[in-house]
Amino acid sequence: MPTAEKAAIVEDLTDILKRSKGIYLTDFTGLDVPAFTRLRRRLREDEISCRVVKNRLALLAAKGAGIDGLNEMFAGPTGLVFTENDPVAPARVLSDFAREMQGCPRMKIGLVDGQAYVEDQLEALATLPSREVLLGQVVSGIQSPLSGLVFCLQGLIQKLVMTLQAVAEK
Repeated sequence: MPTAEKAAIVEDLTDILKRSKGIYLTDFTGLDVPAFTRLRRRLREDEISCRVVKNRLALLAAKGAGIDGLNEMFAGPTGLVFTENDPVAPARVLSDFAREMQGCPRMKIGLVDGQAYVEDQLEALATLPSREVLLGQVVSGIQSPLSGLVFCLQGLIQKLVMTLQAVAEK
């Protein structure tokens, strides 16, 4: 491959890595082509991209994007899974697919908003609910005490009105 093509690949990957909120390095060893195609289709459904590139080129792109400390992770077959939307969605999809395929693909490391996560942390990250569900839980947590307060105050006002009505009738 000519150097100009390699430079274009590195430049494209650098741009992608700079824009991505969630970046995952995976090992696809053991996946056959039909299974890998099913995985890519699932990733695409959640607006997640997947690329398999040479480790040396991916390492150059990571350095160009300001991501350091991944030298040992770019060993063996490595795939880049990244997204610009929900940074946890790739962990969920990869984890679910790995359960179905008895451990393939294996997540090596995940970078979510600049924070690195490794094996056990990635599994914990994959079990987190989506952002929308978490926001709904926060709103519900805030709403519950407020609605209880309104109900309590409403009961006090109702008792006051009934007392005043009883006094007026006498």
